[in-house]
Amino acid sequence: MDCIFCKIINKQIPSDIVYEDDKVLAFNDISPQSPVHILVIPKAHVQGIAELADMETVKDLFAVMKKVAIEKGIDKTGYRVVVNHGKNAGQAVPHLHFHLLGGRLLKWPPG
Repeated sequence: MDCIFCKIINKQIPSDIVYEDDKVLAFNDISPQSPVHILVIPKAHVQGIAELADMETVKDLFAVMKKVAIEKGIDKTGYRVVVNHGKNAGQAVPHLHFHLLGGRLLKWPPG
């Protein structure tokens, strides 16, 4: 498979991993938009949220985001979780991924 996230999962491309278990991988974004910017992905290749077959995957991803937010100290100050689906929404990699952002004031709309 030519998916960059699958290559990261398979350790073919190095990444700054902050969490890993048998179902989920979390790593620092290479182009962070905030002091904490972590991508949380399922290890099974899922193209996007519309292709999710079961909610167990979502449960696993959110459990990891909660754990990582606590470890990074952003659980008390607040954080944002973002998922994009499709090109028009800004999904750059066709592998489901959640952005966990925090460590500064995050305004809305973003910018």
